[in-house]
Amino acid sequence: MNQVNPKKLLDSKWTAVTPVNREKHFVVTRTWWEKPGKLGQIELEAVLTGTRRRIDWRELKDSARWRIGWQ
Repeated sequence: MNQVNPKKLLDSKWTAVTPVNREKHFVVTRTWWEKPGKLGQIELEAVLTGTRRRIDWRELKDSARWRIGWQ
């Protein structure tokens, strides 16, 4: 399980364990807070294609799907 601090997610870098459409490296470009102090969702942007997707930030805790940094 990845240790993730919701307050430090913006501009953080992530690597997908199993790339889809050659998209492996991502940057967190936006965060949506449900209320002050409670993060809801984030936007990941693929470095290679610029494709953006919105996910629940807790998905990044799954080390079987995501790795911290670009590897």
